[in-house]
Amino acid sequence: MFLTWFDSNSWLLEIGEKRILIDPWLVDSLIFSNLDWLFKGWRSQNRPIPENIDLILLSQGLEDHSHPPTLKQLDHNIKVVASPNAAKVVHQLGYTQVTTLAHGETFTLDNQIEIKAFPGSPIGPTLVENSYLIKELESGLTLYYEPHGYHSPQVKQAAPIDVVVTPFIDMTLPLLGSIIKGQNSALDVAKSLQPQVILPTAAGGDVIFEGLLMKLIQTKGSAAEFRSLLEKNNLSTRVIEPTPGDRFQLPLEKRALAI
Repeated sequence: MFLTWFDSNSWLLEIGEKRILIDPWLVDSLIFSNLDWLFKGWRSQNRPIPENIDLILLSQGLEDHSHPPTLKQLDHNIKVVASPNAAKVVHQLGYTQVTTLAHGETFTLDNQIEIKAFPGSPIGPTLVENSYLIKELESGLTLYYEPHGYHSPQVKQAAPIDVVVTPFIDMTLPLLGSIIKGQNSALDVAKSLQPQVILPTAAGGDVIFEGLLMKLIQTKGSAAEFRSLLEKNNLSTRVIEPTPGDRFQLPLEKRALAI
């Protein structure tokens, strides 16, 4: 299993013989609803568009997960698996092979990779987006992805999971509360899912964030603090901090089968 982090929530997962692009934001700025005065993320240069993508996986319909300028540049014939809200975005852009996954539903890619949707982040009072459990069927390797730290108790049924990708940093807004749940949520999921490896997402990487919203958001936590929490709780889960753009192989061991 190989991963490349492009910063923010954007990942390339190579599992088995498949290349899965997750929540890609690779080009142009990140702006919500064209309100750049409220929030804007930008890089000094675009990320290269990866080649030979087998699947695009979208967890949410908001721009930081379903980024329209990036999705416009990708081949619209690539298969897409998406939350119902994200599926609306790619349908409007003209993608031809879109599978919408509601919570509890499963998609199988070429009889090699199984993707199951679980409840993820709440967006507003009525909408709950997706988290995903990705499994290579031949080896049994598993990866769980939830980019805002909202972990459904239903995921526990899949434990142990080899790799977890979730935030380590808490982000809150006055009056509104948590936007992203970091350390305590990540610690709980490490206890319940017993991953070999855990990686942070939703951090900026090489991105510069601007706007009124960034002046109001309060952040706390770090990978170093999270490592300390794991040690205090006698958890052997390994923390890996990726460098944006670098492809790396995950150090995974074959787990013993339960008797």
